[in-house]
Order: sequence, then C-alpha cells, then structure tokens
Amino acid sequence: MTDTRPQRLRRVQLAVPGSSEKMMAKAAASAADHVFLDLEDAVAPLAKKAARGKIVTALKTLDWGRKTRCVRINDLGTKYAYEDIIEIVTGAGADLDTIMVPKVLSGADVHFVATLLNQIELNLGLTRRIGIEVLIEEVQALQHVEEICAASPRLECVIFGMGDYSASQGIDIRSIGGDNAYPGDIWHYARFRMIMAAKAAGIDPVDGPYANFKNPEAFLEEARRANILGCVGKWAIHPSQIAPALDVFTPKPEAVEKARKLAAAYAEAEAAGLGAVTIDGIMVDAASVRILGNILRKAALIGL
Repeated sequence: MTDTRPQRLRRVQLAVPGSSEKMMAKAAASAADHVFLDLEDAVAPLAKKAARGKIVTALKTLDWGRKTRCVRINDLGTKYAYEDIIEIVTGAGADLDTIMVPKVLSGADVHFVATLLNQIELNLGLTRRIGIEVLIEEVQALQHVEEICAASPRLECVIFGMGDYSASQGIDIRSIGGDNAYPGDIWHYARFRMIMAAKAAGIDPVDGPYANFKNPEAFLEEARRANILGCVGKWAIHPSQIAPALDVFTPKPEAVEKARKLAAAYAEAEAAGLGAVTIDGIMVDAASVRILGNILRKAALIGL
C-alpha cells in the first residue's frame, strides 16, 4: 500500500446516527462531501451492536456518489471500540474510506487503530488503505496535538470537538450555543494550535459542531472563523447546516479565476528571469503564489 494520503473533500462533514436507516439514506442523497455514520454519541448503548450491521448494510447498498464514507467508532476507553473496528471494516471492506476515532489522548491511540486496521486489511486482502480521522476533544489531546497529527501515515484528518473539550477544560457549555460572554473567540487558541499541527503534518483540519442549528448566522460566523485560520471544512449536525458550510469553504468562481490569472502571470515572469510581477495593481511573488496555490488546489479537488 502507498503512503500517499488521498485528497478528499471535507468542506462539510455530516453527522448521522448509525442506528437510523432512514437518516443514513437521506445522508447518502445529500450534498455533503463527507458523511460519518456514528456509533458513539448518537447511538444508545443497547443499540450499538445492532447499529454496526445497519451501517455495513448502508455502506454496501446505498449510492454514496463521491462522498467520503466514514464511521465514527466509540472511544478507545470503552468496551465497544475494537469490535466496532473489526466488524465495520470486515463487513464493509472497500466500501469504507475512513474510521473516525473520538477522544484520542496521544499518538499511541492512533498507533493502536492503525495497527488493528493493518491486520484486518491484510487478513481481508484489501489493497486500498482505510484512513483515520481523529477528534481533539480532551485537554490532554490538545497538549499532545503535534504528536497525534504526526502519529501515522494513515491519519488524514483532525477535528476540533468543542463540546467534549468544554467538559474537559471546564468551559461553560453555553458558549457552544452562542451565549458567549468571553471577550473574543473562545476557541481561537485551540483551533489555531490544532490547525498548525495538522498543516505541519500534511493532514486536513476540520472545525467541529455548532450545536444550535436554529441559529444559522452564528454557524456561519463560526465557519468563517475556521476557514480564515485554515480549516478545510466544518461539521454539520443537521442537514440545514450543509449548504452554508459548502458556501463558506468553497472558493468563489471569481477568486479562482483571479488566482489562475495571477499564477499564470507569475509563471511567465519567472520564465523571463523575474522574481515578481505586478498584475492589475497587485504584486505577485513566490509567497503570493503559495497562497494562490491553496485556492487552486481546492478548486481542482472540487472540479471548479
């Protein structure tokens, strides 16, 4: 298997209870780039084992289009996690793209999941590697975020889970729903640190959920902040959050056109031995081209 990470769209990651066939079918037909079928918080303890079979059936029988197909397992401190991985991967096989691991605490947690996946894939004869996505939602995880992000070539994505993180740090939970008395962005440091670690490791940073889905303006503001800092997408806990997330994390056509124009002009200038060029009053140099490259790579992945 190759160590090259696949490039996937994660402008919006839609959360779906793995116990609901109806909701999984709706998710498959949605506009979300990425859908994760949940075995953790959205599924009651008595329903978890049965939900595994429902998830496998959904992965194998529904038309997911170009979506990234993901399953969030229970956290590694529970009795469910290892059987979640074994049953889901064995049952779904090549119809699964990634496993999402909640409440990781260190790189060792990623190593465990990577090793188990390697053994299952060898046993099944799978030739396409299943990726790992992890949630940063404990203070210990944020303290070890650089180690976590660099833990395995399988790791593709790291997500900030501000809900459980609030409980871990003792933050007033009302801050997640918009009742925020803190003078500034309460999540700035945690987001910034996680995004830096992800970018250094070459993986995707994604912003986590906004709980009050009846407040679209606040959701948009949180998505914009995450986008400005370098996140590639945001969670949607309700279908109504899909469209605004796609809007925020999709480069506008005029921005893509401008980026292509400036990058082409710089390439011509560089070929002529120049280190910079001015186009429409904008100076373009090597640093500018790196910034433009972020827009152009995302545009290519989307198909713009």
